[in-house]
Amino acid sequence: MRTLIWSLVMTLVSAPAYGQQTVGVFLNTTEAFDGYTLFSPASRTETYLIDNCGHVINQWYSAYRPGQAAYLLQDGSLLRTGRISSLFNAGGTGGRLERFSWDGELEWAYEYSSETYHQHHDIEPLPNGNVLVLAWEQISRDEAIAAGRDPATVSINGLWPEHIVELEPAGADSAIIVWSWHLKDHLVQDFDTSKANYGIIAEHSDRIDLNFISQGPGADWIHANSVDYFPERDQIVISSRVFSEIWVIDHSTTTEEAASDAGGLSGKGGRILYRWGNPQTYQRGGEEDQRLFGQHDARWLEDGTIMVFNNGFMRPGPDFSQVDVITPPWDPETWAYQEPAAGAYLPDTATWTYAGEPGAEFFSSNISGSMRLPNGNTMICIGSSGRFIEVDSTGDLVWEYINPVGINGPVDQGSNPPSNQCFRAERYGPDDPAFAGRTLDPGPVLELNPLPDTCVIYPEDSMSTSVTRAVPASLHLAGNPVDRELVLLNHDQLELEITVTDLSGRVVLSMREAASTIRVPAGNWPAGLYILLATDAAARQQAVFKVFKL
Repeated sequence: MRTLIWSLVMTLVSAPAYGQQTVGVFLNTTEAFDGYTLFSPASRTETYLIDNCGHVINQWYSAYRPGQAAYLLQDGSLLRTGRISSLFNAGGTGGRLERFSWDGELEWAYEYSSETYHQHHDIEPLPNGNVLVLAWEQISRDEAIAAGRDPATVSINGLWPEHIVELEPAGADSAIIVWSWHLKDHLVQDFDTSKANYGIIAEHSDRIDLNFISQGPGADWIHANSVDYFPERDQIVISSRVFSEIWVIDHSTTTEEAASDAGGLSGKGGRILYRWGNPQTYQRGGEEDQRLFGQHDARWLEDGTIMVFNNGFMRPGPDFSQVDVITPPWDPETWAYQEPAAGAYLPDTATWTYAGEPGAEFFSSNISGSMRLPNGNTMICIGSSGRFIEVDSTGDLVWEYINPVGINGPVDQGSNPPSNQCFRAERYGPDDPAFAGRTLDPGPVLELNPLPDTCVIYPEDSMSTSVTRAVPASLHLAGNPVDRELVLLNHDQLELEITVTDLSGRVVLSMREAASTIRVPAGNWPAGLYILLATDAAARQQAVFKVFKL
């Protein structure tokens, strides 16, 4: 298979003819998962599918800004959410679901919105063709107080507890609710013995404390922001930003069972089967036990572990985000998660964490997401800055892209796009069923007035998939741009195969050298941009550099 390589980005300040790169693809290495990335800029109505070089493969146009998630379905259609006006005015509001064909035709649209409920943040396409929808539902002030809420913490607008519905699309503009789960059916409170749901919080970790408040007494009391489905167990994981916690519930129940404490494969109806991140919410821990901080995008991995983008919002100490993977204590024999008699749900710590490269931590106080790719790498959307990165299992950066689409559309290269935030980004492999039988011709990149296209396609036999990207500290260019001679410092005297190509892919120089200072003649090269590939055949490592010829 042809391999696309993007060079390591060199400093461009000294090359005013090309300007400073601010958006688009900054890095694409041989270790990056070769696929297609789907994203919907938060301030726009378009959804884009790009390849690893930033070229547009497809794009869809809606009349609505995202609200917030978008997914590519197996038939190549786009399932997205749209933001519509409603009485539910809070972060992540949506209300509309749309499905567009690969060619951009609107095939289905449905608004899950009324005066008492409204879709927000996320949806989840199911294997049976239905869609899980995360939504608010309003309960009045009187209802909240009757349920045991402290009257001092509930306004005239009442509360918006979460619920989830499974919709079966019908026709072009209708849907049938075939299953639902309501958080209001699974509450506990220790505020008022005369009201409903009274109990000892720590003895009811399978319920939600109606009076737990961490970020003010607003109506959006839970602020869930993601929903994901695990077919092997027929379970759903939900992320609550305000509780800084994730919850697992049983989807194998009927709607009636989901409102009760019995039924389904778990035998526990709609109760919380497992929770993690902040044991203060069920009074089994303190601040020192909190592990999640305003997180987003809790999603299942194939082995039953859970990945989450841990935003770090209101984390004690310096601001930084991280991606965590946890291993819930699942027992397939009992079809249950181990629940401690006292103390917090396990595990105590994550089994895998990425928090940025040393000295270059990242932070996004809101939105954002992450996903595990088929090759074991992790794709991360740092939402507030519109930055997408891919890292390998050891945390090495192998792909990087900055969304060039701001509130007014794509910007010129060299400019910083205003409001280029993205809720999430999804990567799909070339063998995904969505692409079956389709010609995926790359179009132009999204940014305007782009830099010369340095995404070089090398013949299959020019590199091995066993070659790994590496830039040894002993190997770097001495001076760039170059005039008559390019100097490559090779302090460890690696035996290097060196190839230089122009932007058309034409090889302008090929040589083999092991000296500590390698001098590459460049006097007869026309002015422009070139790609230098240095391969250490013995160690199966490659370094790729962008070279400017004056």
